[in-house]
Amino acid sequence: MPLAGAVALAVLLGVAAFVIFNRDHDCSGGKLPLRVVATSDIQPALSKIADNYNKAMHSIDSKCVEVTVAKEAAARTANALAAGKVTADFWVADSSLLMATLRATPAGKALPQPEGSAAVSPVVLAAAKSAAAKLSSTLKPSWSSMIAAANVANVDGPGKKVRVLALDPQKNSAGLAALLAAAGTAKEAGQDKALVGALKELSGQLASDSTALLASLTVKSGSKVPVGVASEQAIHAHNSKRPEAPVVALYPQEGTLNLDYPITILTKDPSTLKAAADFKQDLATASAEKILRDAGFRTPDGKAGEALSKDKGFTPEKPQALPAPDVATVSRMVQTWSRLNLGTRLLTLLDVSGTMALPVPGTGMTRMQAIGKIATEGLSLFAADSELGVWTFSTHLDGQGKDWKQLIPVGPLTESVNGVLRKDLLVKQLSTIQAKATGDTGLNDTLKAAYTEMTKTYQQDKINTILILTDGAGNDDPDGGIKNPAILKFLQETYNAKRPVSIILIAFGPDAGPGKQQMDALAKATGGEAYIAKNILQVRDFFLQGMERRLCSPNCDG
Repeated sequence: MPLAGAVALAVLLGVAAFVIFNRDHDCSGGKLPLRVVATSDIQPALSKIADNYNKAMHSIDSKCVEVTVAKEAAARTANALAAGKVTADFWVADSSLLMATLRATPAGKALPQPEGSAAVSPVVLAAAKSAAAKLSSTLKPSWSSMIAAANVANVDGPGKKVRVLALDPQKNSAGLAALLAAAGTAKEAGQDKALVGALKELSGQLASDSTALLASLTVKSGSKVPVGVASEQAIHAHNSKRPEAPVVALYPQEGTLNLDYPITILTKDPSTLKAAADFKQDLATASAEKILRDAGFRTPDGKAGEALSKDKGFTPEKPQALPAPDVATVSRMVQTWSRLNLGTRLLTLLDVSGTMALPVPGTGMTRMQAIGKIATEGLSLFAADSELGVWTFSTHLDGQGKDWKQLIPVGPLTESVNGVLRKDLLVKQLSTIQAKATGDTGLNDTLKAAYTEMTKTYQQDKINTILILTDGAGNDDPDGGIKNPAILKFLQETYNAKRPVSIILIAFGPDAGPGKQQMDALAKATGGEAYIAKNILQVRDFFLQGMERRLCSPNCDG
């Protein structure tokens, strides 16, 4: 009977299908949990992928895998792992750069190696869509332009029209990637001094995360156009939440670095290892990649989806990639950032001898006025928590036989001195200071007194420095005082590499050259440096070179 045969065949096929299905989706042994942790930007997309994965009933050793995806900052996961307290089986951080810095620490040496990438998101410049047209005439989208705009010492540069915002590289992987991209570009272009000036400025223009930075780009504040850095995906997320205040991505012409969302398998349990490998394989399926692209990510090969279309302010084509920095470079840059942002104790010794009243050709200013102006500009290099002070020196400046005078004692810029903020007092004093018409240059006595004071009041959490600004490099005190060999011996005996007080000596003017050998000796005795400016405006550059020495002090020369 044909009908009965057909029914029997259908039953047999059904039984076969049931057997085959349950062989591949055998949950008879219960559930096998796979605990995934991921950074907050990619966690929502991974959760969607995990939901679909769980519905498909992937079976390992007669147990159905159940994936959960929790949100956790990469640094927190790393710290937990180093302490042996991690509970996750599968980890998706946001950047291999961050992993490299963690692995360079003693606690991070035990970190497992990543096994591929879940997605990528290029780190780009960003500006409010409403300001993009105005910005295009001022700033080309490049790391070099960003450095020029942020360079605090470039007073006549694009920073007059543009305000650059940064992400803290110690807290944010996109911020670290931007810092490394900018630093690498600066090194290639010979912009090392400009980079130091930019880093000092950016350290005071930090946002804690991409959400805060991108929101601030769309808020009008002053005449400068704000520009920031963020991942492409962060810009997409901002625009999705705040379509009334969109931000556009500006792709650096030199290329960029990516957040690459490395996958690290942490579990050691055999069954859970199989589940982790299976879920990792699922992340590469077409359906999973579409979820990631729809969330503003690119696939590991750089392919973008509709979320990153041109009409939404993006460039769908894969951006040019800069060479990925090695672990040593990443670690060095993290240390550089930390040292640049160490606190400062700086005592400036300002020459007010008679020759400082001479004119500077082509400026309409005396040497005293010019150096006062440049020293005032130099104040902007220092954070608000810096401790600064100024002494003047010549001969018989504060009574007979005393060649120096404490103009402003060293202390916090934000502290009041007789009812006036120290920073404001410094600006006022530097703009009005006068040379002593009959004064000679009593440098050595002054230096001994200053070095003794700074050594006695040394602060461990700050970089302690004496800055000497003079138009002559020597000590021409006609009344005697400490001679050159004696001051050099004093510094050599007093300098302590564990509590270093360094001397930065900047001399300018036609009388500076003959004293260069003594200048070098004084500075080198304290791990410092001596400079001679061919013209007074070159002092600006030497301020930055002095800043650069903060990165290596007290071992800059070996």
